[in-house]
This record gives sequence, C-alpha cells and structure tokens, in this order.
Amino acid sequence: MFKWLKSGSPWIWLTGGAVSISLLSVLGLLLLIGWKGLSYFWPANLHQWQTTQGNVLVGQIYDSEAIPVNHLREMDYQLPSEVREKGLVTRHSIKIANRDHYDADFISILDIDIESVTTPSGWMVVERTRNGDFFGVPVSYRHADNTVSDEIDDNLELGLQFSTQLKEEIDALIEQDIRSASRQVERLRLQKRRLELNDSLTEEFATSYREQLAYYQQQLLAAESTLDALRAQLSLQALIMRDMQGQEVEIPLNQILRAWYPNDMSLPEKAAHWATQVWRFLSENPRESNSEGGVFPAIFGTVLLVLIMSVIVMPLGVIAAIYLHEYAKNNAFTRIIRVAVINLAGVPSIVYGVFGLGFFVYTLGGSIDSLLYSERLPAPTFGTPGLLWSALTLAVLTLPVVIVATEEGLTRIPSSVRHGSLALGATQSETLWRIVLPMASPAIITGLILAIARAAGEVAPLMLVGAVKMTSNLPVDGQFPFLHLERKFMHLGFHIYDVGFQTTNIEAARPLVYATSFLLVTVIVSLNLTAISIRNNLREKYRTLGQD
Repeated sequence: MFKWLKSGSPWIWLTGGAVSISLLSVLGLLLLIGWKGLSYFWPANLHQWQTTQGNVLVGQIYDSEAIPVNHLREMDYQLPSEVREKGLVTRHSIKIANRDHYDADFISILDIDIESVTTPSGWMVVERTRNGDFFGVPVSYRHADNTVSDEIDDNLELGLQFSTQLKEEIDALIEQDIRSASRQVERLRLQKRRLELNDSLTEEFATSYREQLAYYQQQLLAAESTLDALRAQLSLQALIMRDMQGQEVEIPLNQILRAWYPNDMSLPEKAAHWATQVWRFLSENPRESNSEGGVFPAIFGTVLLVLIMSVIVMPLGVIAAIYLHEYAKNNAFTRIIRVAVINLAGVPSIVYGVFGLGFFVYTLGGSIDSLLYSERLPAPTFGTPGLLWSALTLAVLTLPVVIVATEEGLTRIPSSVRHGSLALGATQSETLWRIVLPMASPAIITGLILAIARAAGEVAPLMLVGAVKMTSNLPVDGQFPFLHLERKFMHLGFHIYDVGFQTTNIEAARPLVYATSFLLVTVIVSLNLTAISIRNNLREKYRTLGQD
C-alpha cells in the first residue's frame, strides 16, 4: 500500500476522477439547460381540470412539486381527514394564458382539489403579438364585411396568408418610403445646421431647403396615410373564441401570428411544429418586452461584436508580444510592462466597462463628434455607447490573454531556427514575418480562442458601453456605410439578464432564459470550434518545422 501511494498512482487517479466529474457536471448542466429551454417550443397538450368546488380550469401543466401537509395546516387550509395523515401533497402550476382576461398566466391547484382531468379535443392555442397566448375553442370567423362563417380553419388560414402578405407590404412601405423620406429630411436638417455653424447660409439654399422639406413631408404624410389604411385592413377580420369560463372573446387578425390544436396533433406534426418554433426563435425579433418572440438581433449583435473585437485585439496583442519577446531588452521598463499585463488579466470586467465609458465614449467619442459631427450636436453620434466602443472595451479586456499566449508561442520556437534564417541572409523582419510568426500561429490562435471564450460571455462592461434591451435597427443594413459602428446593439448575455430579472412576467419568460442561455453556449462553442479548426490546420502545416 505504501509503495502504491509512493508511486504517485493515487494522485493520477484522483486527478483523472476530478476531471471526469467536472466534465460530467458541465455536460449535465448543459443538458439541463437545453432540455428546459428546447422543451418550451414543444406543443404541450391542453388539459381540463374539474375541481371539487365545481370550477373548470383549462391549461398546460407548467410545473408540479410536492409540499408538506404541515405547510398547508399552517396556512389554515381545510384538508380532508384522509389527507391529514399523508406527509406530502402535490401542487400543480397550471398555465392558463389569456392574461388580458385573467389576473395572471398561472394558477396553482392541489391534487386533492382535482375531481377529474381530461384532454379535450378541439381546443386551440393562438399565439398573439401581445398579451401572450390564448387558449380557447374557436367558435366562428368574422370577415371584413362583418359576415360570420363557421368554416374556421380554412378562413383562418386564408386570413393569416393575407395578414402575412399585408405585413410584408407594410414593412416595405416603412423601409422604402417612410424611413427613406425621414433620412432625407434629417440630411437636409444637418446640411442647414452645418451651413449655419459656418455662417455660410444663403437665401438660395434656404429657399431650396424649404421646397425640398415640403416635398419630403408631403411624401411622409402620403406614406403614413397608406400605412394607416393597410393596418386598418388587418383589424377588420377577427377570430371568435370561447374560453374556459364560457365567455366569447374576439381576437383581431392583426394580433394573430399562428394557431394550432395541440390535443389533435400527431407526434410527427408536433415534431414539425417544434422545429418551426425553434427556427422562428432563431430568426425573428423579440416581442412583449423580450419575453416572447425570437432573439435574432441578439445573435447577430453577439457574433458581430466578437468578430470586430477579434479584428482589433489580434494585431494589438501580437504586436505587443513580438515587441516584448523579440525586440525589448530585459530591463526595468520591460518587467513593469509584463507585470502590468499580468495584473490586467485579473481586473474585474465592470472596471473595464467604466474605463470604456469614460475614455472611449466620453473622451474619444466626444472629440470625434466635436470634430466631424458638430452639426448633430447636442445629439451625440460617437459620443454615446455603441458597437465600436463595446468592441474596443472587450479588446482591452482580452488583450492580456492574447499577449501571454502569443509570447509563450514565440518562446517555444528554437533559437536555431532564427539563427539559420539570419545566416542565410534574411533580415530580422523577414525572419519574423516568414519563419517565426507562421510557426507561432497555433499559439496565436490559441490566444484568440481564449479571448473569444471570455469576451462572448461578458455582460457587465457591455451594459455601460453599448448593449441595450431593444433596438430598432441592426448595426448592418443597406444604408451607406453599411456597417454602423456607432449604433447600439443587442447581446445574448444582456438579453438573458433582461429576461430573467427585468421582465414583468418572469414566470412566463423563464423558459426563454434557459433557451437563450443554451443558445449563447452554442454560439460560443461554434466560434471556438472554428478557431480550433484553424489552429489544428496551422499546427499540422508547420509540424515539420518543429511546432507540436
């Protein structure tokens, strides 16, 4: 036994066991998050509960938990005699939806108060643009001419197709006419403001300005009138439904996104519906204060931010590492720089956010506005949090990681390789560019992987320098210069924080927190796998030069 302990085998087994437990814990956590998030999109059945008090409840089972009988006694809950001897009672949390007609989305009920449970056929789930889902039985369909039809499914399908076409026309009208005219009005205003600041405003320009302004304003009025007419067409048709209390409710067509009968769907139909809902979650914009809808702007903002940050931090980190290892002498100044780099890696991320807000946003951004965008003041252009400042802040945050990883890669390259290149007549810069950097490229990519892993999940600094709850425009569009670095953006990490802690209906939005968290992990893993693939290819390419 003593020889076995002295051989070091126990520590190897302990290390291997600890690594295995850690991997299993991480995998289990990811599976839990993925299950709770992805199961949200499954079309769950609607159940009907008949209570002992004679009430009828219709909804989906959200959660079930066992509670001690003693807790119910403390609340003076009247328990039947046969239940008092039991130790636990099951309490069900039921999602009844219809939040615009009931006080809450969820109702709790004890299993001892349930008389019967059924799964009725013909109940429909209607996904709406606001106020969440609606559970009910379709009664009739009202057309635009106020005629009522009993052929609900066919008319609703035609109505949704008409609604989709009309919404596309509305979006095109807003983008091509209203926003275009608004941009032209803003351009004229800024042009006039610029001339006023330079004391070069002429009467000829003032006359032209008034004429063009009147023209664009007339375009705006005509477009807004057309927009109102199109939106009015959507409100003329409606679906009439009966809820669990027997009341008939009219849902306008402009509030209906889609509808389905969960109790009447087969397993393949439910699987197809689940896949469609997941795709919509990935491709649509959020609604209802981020508690419903998709997360496409947040995905786009997260990936774009990481890419811009990588473009900024890689040259800076590599150049700094090359200077420290290849050119700088080992003196007090160099040692101070190395200590500073190591200390920067341990600074809390929120401190970087404060630095970015004070230096990048207010100092650099304010100076840029004063020099280049004075006509827009006091409304800031770059002197406000935005995509560029967020990328720069994350670049400063991850810069120590890239410097350390690159310098370690440079250290592993044998000096004989450099000497051989210099002996063949190459200069130091040619040796560095053609020999040293290609051999150190796997280590450089390793630094990039570590930088991406840290930056993609950061939220605290982004709250100060650019990430917002909602944004009307993506940072990339068809308007010159196409990439708008001054715009604010949405981020998956901030979206998780907002939905989990700032949404008014947190209980209903909780599954979206799990789904978005799983998506953020997936995005980070995808970015890392891409970088790892590049690193492995470079490592294999330069293996013959002595790089493992």
